[in-house]
Amino acid sequence: MNWIITENNKKINANDIPTLSIEEIKSDIEKMNMRLIGFFGKQEFENVRLYVIMADDKVGRLHITSALFTPETKSYESFTSKFPAFHIFEREFYEEFGIEPLHHPWLKPVRINQDKYPFFEMKGDEVHEVAVGPIHAGVIEPGHFRFMCHGEKVYDLEIMLGYQHRGVEELFLKGKGYNNRLAESVCGDSVIAYNMAYSQAMEALSNTPVTSRAQIIRRIALEMERAAIHIGDMGAIAGDIAYSMGASIFGVTRTLVINTMLELSGSRFGRGLINVGGVNFDIDKEFADKIVKVLDEVGKTVDRTSKVMLKSPTVLSRLEKTGVVSYENAKEIGAVGMAARASGVDIDSRFDFNDTWYTSLDVVKPFKATGDVHSRFKLRYKEVKQSIQIVKKLLEKLTEFNNEGIINNPTQVLEANSMVVSIVEGWRGEVVHTALTGANGELLRYKIKDPSFNNWYMLALAVRNNGVSDFPLCNKSYNLSYCGNDL
Repeated sequence: MNWIITENNKKINANDIPTLSIEEIKSDIEKMNMRLIGFFGKQEFENVRLYVIMADDKVGRLHITSALFTPETKSYESFTSKFPAFHIFEREFYEEFGIEPLHHPWLKPVRINQDKYPFFEMKGDEVHEVAVGPIHAGVIEPGHFRFMCHGEKVYDLEIMLGYQHRGVEELFLKGKGYNNRLAESVCGDSVIAYNMAYSQAMEALSNTPVTSRAQIIRRIALEMERAAIHIGDMGAIAGDIAYSMGASIFGVTRTLVINTMLELSGSRFGRGLINVGGVNFDIDKEFADKIVKVLDEVGKTVDRTSKVMLKSPTVLSRLEKTGVVSYENAKEIGAVGMAARASGVDIDSRFDFNDTWYTSLDVVKPFKATGDVHSRFKLRYKEVKQSIQIVKKLLEKLTEFNNEGIINNPTQVLEANSMVVSIVEGWRGEVVHTALTGANGELLRYKIKDPSFNNWYMLALAVRNNGVSDFPLCNKSYNLSYCGNDL
């Protein structure tokens, strides 16, 4: 197969990326048994080049190829009928470049045309529609949810996003110098994951080394971000089922974690911590001891509260067998991250892509689960405990590099005609940043994939055959990102 093979955060020469026909790419993918993580276009004068990136999670390798569409080529035969995980990627590609994937089963807008959106409809005397959003009762971002119901039972949910037109990817191309502030603002509850993915991409393209001490501090912050958001979501799930004690305790406990981040960086969400070249703030022994003390308290509280909550018959009656997405469906649609793992799909880029700071820790992965709200709650609980364990081990490791600095001045010029794929396992799942440079080292394309891009359709599947009143609970059990989709 004519694909270039690379690794996470490894720079390659963009001119070495092969050009294949769509038919050849489709034939290769059928033989690969790999997972799609990138499918996007770039304008090349009058032509459009499509890049396809497949991940081999078993060995931590990325396979990249491309296809070239001339102005005369207005369409190609869709991948989605054979590979359902391509459905959202092909819709986005069509929306951006107008090249139609023929026979795509669900060729609808991803981010535009809300006024004329072709909603799925059902006919029947007792069938009715329930429309929710885009403006919601709570202070959340805009999204429209259209339920097709028979009585209280949901037969289908269609989710329409795209209300925010921020042009984030273009902003990366227009900015001068490095833009960590933009990177950490793309998705406000994943500041560390996004800033880390961006910084690693720029460091690879500029040949900027990062000290071991800075690498460890980044991962400490990443795991604290994971723990904090998971705990907050556990509280939100408790609140949605009127388990007030859990909602209150988890809310207070989350605050302990984010206040520790505040002491580290001056921001509860870690803004300003990461820069291209390293980190801006160090962790001395006194602060490390404080982090351990706080996390010990957090761990005990989460452990105690979760165990009490999960023994309650009324809690279990709401969580178990609610919002089920099977392993087969999750894998087929290309689900990622915590949502995929809660359906039994063993995927975690921290461990799958040979990050030695993680793979050297001998950390046990959380359990495989059954795909319901109970599994998504329990997996969060397990991952909070896992993250606390990881942070403690990384703090111990940090002492081995006391003589190192925390930031290097980055080279200001990016390598010409290069490409890098940077993957970071945020708390929702893999955050993927792909950067391409031109002949003068200028950024020509900056592509972002949030885990929610994969997983919004998973929420639609989860609601089927549940009561419409279960939607808030299902929705919160995923807690997907609107802004991660509406780039």
